[in-house]
Amino acid sequence: MSSGTVDGRDARSRAAWSTRRSRIYSGTLTASDIRRLPQRFRDGIDIHIRWMIRRDMPEVLEIEQQAFEFPWSEDDFLRCLRQRNCIGMVAEFEERVVGFMIYELHKTRLHVLNFAVRRDIRRRGVGSSMIQKLVSKLSQQRRNRILLEVRETNLPAQLFFRRLNFRAVSIMREFWMDSEEDAIVMQYTLGDCDFTTLLTSADIKTQK
Repeated sequence: MSSGTVDGRDARSRAAWSTRRSRIYSGTLTASDIRRLPQRFRDGIDIHIRWMIRRDMPEVLEIEQQAFEFPWSEDDFLRCLRQRNCIGMVAEFEERVVGFMIYELHKTRLHVLNFAVRRDIRRRGVGSSMIQKLVSKLSQQRRNRILLEVRETNLPAQLFFRRLNFRAVSIMREFWMDSEEDAIVMQYTLGDCDFTTLLTSADIKTQK
């Protein structure tokens, strides 16, 4: 499968920085649905998902550098995580970090900025489990959708998110700072699809 924010800049600059830096490496799921989902569907391996802390940074940076041609620096991560609405989570397997996600809290949505899984542990359910963890934080009364951007050439990531009931909703032209490539904006909305879609998809057998 082949995702913030700055100090004393104004709100427009902060929004532009976080948005243009965001990326993803490549049935309705309600919070109660996910809790009832059998373990074999939620996790290909036995992972623990928790908040990111400072001592995770060396392993997070290693995954980041494996996953992206233009990786975030440690300063990029720290500037992001110092913001009140920016949250990091990690997935642990056998006492090592095997995946991470950075996302922002907004009034009606969650926005994924950075998301990657360790190369030697992909297709084991880590990515799916982290997305499902994020979905479990949604509610109809408050934040009811997840947004993220995927490169137009990153077909594996697009297919991965489509299997988890994300839908392409728009295209952002020349979105990426490191190229003129367009971004596909994908969205998961609570209540969009039937929960049985996930259970019957081929994704269950080949989790990321």
